[in-house]
Amino acid sequence: MTDQKLPGYRFPFSVIGHAVWLYHRYALSYRDVEELLFQRGIEVSRESIRTWCINFSEEFALGLRHREPRRGSRWHLDEMYMVVGGVTHWLWRAVDEHGAVLDVLLQRHRDTSAAASFFQRLLSQYDVPETVCTDKLASYGAAIRELPVLDEVDHQQVISTARCNNLIEQSHRPTRRQERSQLGFQQVKRAQGFLELHARITNLHGSARSTLPANDRRDTLIIALRTWMAVVQQVA
Repeated sequence: MTDQKLPGYRFPFSVIGHAVWLYHRYALSYRDVEELLFQRGIEVSRESIRTWCINFSEEFALGLRHREPRRGSRWHLDEMYMVVGGVTHWLWRAVDEHGAVLDVLLQRHRDTSAAASFFQRLLSQYDVPETVCTDKLASYGAAIRELPVLDEVDHQQVISTARCNNLIEQSHRPTRRQERSQLGFQQVKRAQGFLELHARITNLHGSARSTLPANDRRDTLIIALRTWMAVVQQVA
């Protein structure tokens, strides 16, 4: 990691990057991160950590996305409700057949327009998939019919508990844990920034949670940490 300091910041960027990683990697509060840094001899306020997470989440998420491997051609889509600032929103999520998060988008509505917006966002980043697997929400089918680029896509609709859609149901769980640890989200823009980076860091460490042998898990973790350090150095 780099020890250079950015203008206006008292701490080296290595400290900033580590604090942001801790906050997104684990279900920690700003106070938890403050105490972990203090244990390492770094005295920083919770407010500073919050500011770092807000200011650098977008750049870190973009850096991680550019380093992700080519994703699969089967998309699983689902939406989960979230209360942001006392108002119900919907978090739209897409994963590939390996469980890697393709993208997330927080929207007020759960209609055809919202589904189409999410598809367009995905298509701006990834190739057209061969298969799209969703639940029975009619908005998905209507949005696919509205987008000519998806004419040839095999759209499979299943009940939310079906095995083929279990990947995305499992993918919601880390988000729920983080939501509980933060006692909810208060602002849409900040929630979106947090959730994007949280999804990318979940991808980065995803295979470390599988049933790999211990040596393979450690090797995977080393690669993940090196990737994160490379992103931090690039942003700095």
